Amino acid sequence: MNRFNIVNKYNLALLILLFSTAGCRKLVEVEGPPTGVSSGNVYNSDATAAAVLTGMYINISTAGQTTGIPALNYLTALSADELTLYSASTNTTQIAYYQNNLNPGNVSNNHFWNWLYPVIYKANDAVEGLTGNTALSPAASRQLLGEALFMRAFCYFYLVNLYGNVPLITGTDYTQNAITPRTPKEKVYAQIIVDLTEAQQLLSDLYLSPAMQETEDRVRPTRWAATALLARTYLFTGDWSNAEKEAGKVIDHTPLFQPGSLDDIFLKNSTEAIWQIQPVLPGWNTNEASFYVLTEAGPNYNTPSYLSEALLLSFEDDDDRLEHWAGKAEVDMGGSTITYHYPYKYKVYEYGSPVTEYEMVLRLGEQFLIRAEARAQLEDISGAQEDLNLIRNRAGLGSTTATTKEDLLTAILHERQVELFVEWGSRWLDLKRTGQAAIVMPAITAAKGGSWTSSQQLYPVPLTEIQRNPYLVPNP
Repeated sequence: MNRFNIVNKYNLALLILLFSTAGCRKLVEVEGPPTGVSSGNVYNSDATAAAVLTGMYINISTAGQTTGIPALNYLTALSADELTLYSASTNTTQIAYYQNNLNPGNVSNNHFWNWLYPVIYKANDAVEGLTGNTALSPAASRQLLGEALFMRAFCYFYLVNLYGNVPLITGTDYTQNAITPRTPKEKVYAQIIVDLTEAQQLLSDLYLSPAMQETEDRVRPTRWAATALLARTYLFTGDWSNAEKEAGKVIDHTPLFQPGSLDDIFLKNSTEAIWQIQPVLPGWNTNEASFYVLTEAGPNYNTPSYLSEALLLSFEDDDDRLEHWAGKAEVDMGGSTITYHYPYKYKVYEYGSPVTEYEMVLRLGEQFLIRAEARAQLEDISGAQEDLNLIRNRAGLGSTTATTKEDLLTAILHERQVELFVEWGSRWLDLKRTGQAAIVMPAITAAKGGSWTSSQQLYPVPLTEIQRNPYLVPNP
């Protein structure tokens, strides 16, 4: 099956032309203007404009353990307490993240910065090209502008959570971008909220194809994707009332979203899916399955990690997620057997299999946990219990015994750990935003062969970027 279906009838060669010239350039590097994406004629038809945005989704779905979606899922899980790196691994990048031993000069430290900022540049260019555009149909112009704003907010959400204060760049002037200092995270969050709020008003309620026709594929952002990310942003900024309200909008839209069974959640176009990314490598399903699923040979260079003991011990007895979302490889070690558990949310790992799974980016289960936490913070005890119990009961567990605000917050953080493991850095970000990193990570990092300090909560700004921009200071 051709995994470039997301491009629909449009010519992939157009995407290559548009993005090969601008995609590899640093957003904050002084160069001549890019020659492909910002050409005026890119935004003079629905088809070419849609191809620009489609290219962004292809960009974030780049395959590789240190690029695109796989890096965000994988490297942050190594940094946290979710994965164990095979002891024979010699991959210096993975070891640096695993032992929380990054420094500005690490070559391995530039992956997220060099991945997200070029996407932001393309989003900025699209915002400029689509704002006030009369060449496109009104429906396409609104949808694509909304997608560009959403993508910019999405990238900044991860930049500010991985690096702290980061340059906030919303234009395409290279000379200005090159001297932009780090912006306080509060202002970055404010821009994220502005972008997502505007995107809510522009994006369709329905899932659309590149031709702006209704489709069953949940691979282009909708108003619900903007709302879901806005709910998460409000949660991370401590705006409990708005977090509850925005999550509730998604939860209540039952014509599109229903809690799925454990085996259905990560299938393409599942009712749990708010936004998914369609795989782009011909012959393959998701990157996650190919990176995580272990064979009877056990961990090796290509699949060098497995679920940590800390994560496995966090599952309660009779938690069905351990059976459905954690695979098991039993490796014969010459008379004895070693059992490795690995992430198994995505199950199709063999080349040539029919495409049945898409990369999940935003899903309904997280929205219930966002609303549960917001309600607990607002001391709506019964409301928080109700949302938490929906997730627990789906996993075959009994209802929560937590009855106070403090106990509920602890229970919800635990539920996020076992529900959202190895998904989009959730655990790594949760440990930091709740203050639990200082409690959990010293022992975890020591067990991984490293030494924990509080400064390791933020990835260091790459030295190459600091050398290019005299106003870009390193993390303390």
